[in-house]
Parts: sequence; C-alpha cells; structure tokens
Amino acid sequence: MAATVAKMTKHELQKIIESTVERKLLQLLGDPDQGLVLKKTVKDRLLRQRKAVAGGERGESLTAIVKRLGLN
Repeated sequence: MAATVAKMTKHELQKIIESTVERKLLQLLGDPDQGLVLKKTVKDRLLRQRKAVAGGERGESLTAIVKRLGLN
C-alpha cells in the first residue's frame, strides 16, 4: 500500500493492523495437523461420539473422574 500512515483514516489503519495481526497469529498458532490424514479408526470414534452427544448422551462428569482418580 503506497499511502502513508498520516494520510490514512483511523479505520484504514485499524484494518491494516488487524490483517497483519491475524496473519501472524495464523502463522504462529495455525493447525499443526493441517494436511495430515485422519485415521479411519479415529474418524469412526469421533462420528460415534458426535452421534451419542446429539442423542443426549453425555460422558463421565468431572466430579466422578476426580473421585475415581483420587484427585480430591
């Protein structure tokens, strides 16, 4: 962009800063698994879990896990 900061509106400068920060965050915190293949067993398990949750089923409560592991 050839415009100087002094000639930019507050909104234009804000958009440039937002764009730059977003780009850097994606670069630093992007998905490390992007491009990897999901194993069939993992995919099947995730689909079963999604179906169970959609049907109202819930996993073990945090309280029960804490008690079972003796973390209280």
